[in-house]
Amino acid sequence: MKKIATLLLAVLLLVTCVGFGLAEDITLDVIICQYGPNTNDWFTGTGMDGSNFVTKFEEANPGIKLNLEVVSWNDVYTVVSTRISNNNAPDILNIDTFADYANEGLLLPVADYCPEELYNDFFPSFIEQSVIDGVCWAVPDLASARALYYNVDMLEEAGVEVPTTWAELEDVCQALLDVYGGEVYPWGIDMTTDEGQAAFAYYAWGNNGGFVDENGEWAVNCDANVEAVEYAIGLYNQGFTNPNPATQTRYDLQDMFGAGKLAMVIAPNSLPTYIADKGYSGVNYAVADIPHNEGATSSSVGVMDRIMAFKDDSAPDQAARNEAIGKFLTFFYDPENYVGWVSMEDFLPAVNSAVAALVEANPSFEAWLNVLDGCQFYPTAKAEWIDVKQGVTSAEQNALTGGDVKTLLDALQAQITK
Repeated sequence: MKKIATLLLAVLLLVTCVGFGLAEDITLDVIICQYGPNTNDWFTGTGMDGSNFVTKFEEANPGIKLNLEVVSWNDVYTVVSTRISNNNAPDILNIDTFADYANEGLLLPVADYCPEELYNDFFPSFIEQSVIDGVCWAVPDLASARALYYNVDMLEEAGVEVPTTWAELEDVCQALLDVYGGEVYPWGIDMTTDEGQAAFAYYAWGNNGGFVDENGEWAVNCDANVEAVEYAIGLYNQGFTNPNPATQTRYDLQDMFGAGKLAMVIAPNSLPTYIADKGYSGVNYAVADIPHNEGATSSSVGVMDRIMAFKDDSAPDQAARNEAIGKFLTFFYDPENYVGWVSMEDFLPAVNSAVAALVEANPSFEAWLNVLDGCQFYPTAKAEWIDVKQGVTSAEQNALTGGDVKTLLDALQAQITK
C-alpha cells in the first residue's frame, strides 16, 4: 500500500506541475550578429572551455532553453524585418539600431527584465544612447572605437610623417603613389552598406559637421558635410584609395592592410586580432588620430551595439519570460563569460565589472578606453536614424559615380524632415 500511495502522490504532483505550466521549459529565441570568425564558435560551437555559451547557459539555468542563431550583419536587418512581419519577432535581439522598434511599440522597456544590479553596472554614457523620453529600450552589448592604422615602413620609405590634417593626407597619399605606384593603395575607404555611415562620420565630424546640429536636429546637408563628402570623393577621384569603395567592405580593407596592399586605413580596435587570426605577418603598423580638416579637431567614431527584448503578448507567463531574459543578460555579462567574449574580438566592454580583468589581460585596452571617452556616437535614438544611415551611404555611392553631393544630401535632408 505504501508503494501505491507513493506512486499516486508522484502522479498527482506531476499532473499538478503540468497543470500550472511548471514542467515546460521556457525557450528564448535569440539573434546574435556575427562580429567576426569567432562569433559562431563562441556562441554555438566549441569556443568556451570545450563547450559554448548556449550549453553553459542552459546548464546553469535549468528550465530555460536558447534557440540562438548567429546572423551576418549584411542579412540581419532583412531577417528581423521578415520575422516581425510574420509576427515571429525574436525574444532577444543583438543589433545596432533600436529606435524604430521602440517607436513601433515592439520592445519591452529594459526596466521590465534587466536586474537593477546589472543595469547599474553599465557605463551611463552608453545607456544614455538608448533612452527615448526617459525610457531605456536597450542595453549596450559592446563597443568599439575607430582610429587610423598606418604602415610604418611604407610611410618611412615614402619619406613622410603620419598625416594629421586633410591637406597632409593628400600629400602623403601622393608620396605613396610616387613610390609604390599601383602596387599599394595609399588610403582605404568603405562606403558600402556595411560602413557607409562610418565613412560619412569620419569626414563630417573631422570638418566640424555631423548628422545633427547643436540642437539635435537633422543637418545632413549642412555646408560642412557637403565639403566633407566632396573631400572624400576627391581622394577617390585622385586615385588615392582602394578601387571600389562602394563594394569593398572594411573587412576587405583590413585584408588589404594585413597583406601590405594598403598603407592607411581607419579601423576599430579589433584590427590587431583580425590580422592575427587571418595569419598576416610582417606588417609593422602603428595607430594615430583620424586626420581632420584645418580648424577642426580629430574625433573618433564610437560604435555601440545593443541587446533588446521584444514583446510577446502570446507568452503564457510574462513574468517568467521577463525573468528568463534577465537571466540571459546576467549570465552573458558575468565577467567569467563576458571578458572572454569581448577580448576574443578585441572589443571594448560595456560594463564596469569587466574593465579590470580586460586591462589586466591586455594593457592596451586602457588606452582604447580613453579613446572611447572622446568618441562621438551615431544619433541612433532618433527614429529616422535607419533612413539616415542608408541615405548617407546611398549619397556617397552616387557621388562616387559623379552625382552632385549637395543635391544628394539636400534630397536626403528633405526626405527625413518632411
